[in-house]
Amino acid sequence: MTFPITGTLINVATVIIGGAVGTLLGNRLPEKMRQTVLHGLGLMTLTIGVTMAIKTQNALIPLFSVLIGGILGEALGIEAALERLGRWAERRMGGIAGSGDSGPTVAQGFITASLVFCVGPMTVLGSIQDGLMGDYTLLAIKALMDGFAGMALAASLGGGVILSAATILVYQGGLSLLALSSGAALGGVTAATPWVIEMTAVGGVVILSIAFILLDIKRIRAANLLPAIFVAPVMVLILERLGIGL
Repeated sequence: MTFPITGTLINVATVIIGGAVGTLLGNRLPEKMRQTVLHGLGLMTLTIGVTMAIKTQNALIPLFSVLIGGILGEALGIEAALERLGRWAERRMGGIAGSGDSGPTVAQGFITASLVFCVGPMTVLGSIQDGLMGDYTLLAIKALMDGFAGMALAASLGGGVILSAATILVYQGGLSLLALSSGAALGGVTAATPWVIEMTAVGGVVILSIAFILLDIKRIRAANLLPAIFVAPVMVLILERLGIGL
């Protein structure tokens, strides 16, 4: 069996490389070109979000998950905490990579990239497979996609995108280690597992909030919606325990 977080380490490497290339390239690209690249990524993010969201088997589950998760996120102040972390990193980095008054800050790049890279079924399933079975195929595919996405994001949002590699390491690596310690209890998890389907759908909703930000449609406190992703599977498991079908 391979090291339980092999896929995560590959993902971290591609994001750092892609982010570094994008940061260097961004300084040489005209502003209009950077905006077009960012908007193109926003459109693709929108498409992915819709594709994920429509997978739900019961629209009430994503609805209540987002409502409950949003309340929890606001109460916990997740967005504000990530902003503080990003600004601390910005000060430590000396304001590099797009921290000017008129451009995106390191905090914005860090938060946006962290959400784009860590929300989705490939993150959850790939991390579980990596930790439980030593199969990092899904995460390797995701790593390739994140490398190109990181390049595009960093070209417009700056070096803060590179910092999202730390989020990937902690989040994906944590899921893999949790799967490894849980053992056979997670052995039956597949893309068709009901709680995974609903988690995917809610993840799609959160991804849509990122698309709106990238497209300059509406600035949503997307990080405060993250608890919804974990509320969804809990709701499904409770309904199953009560004998209520989806």
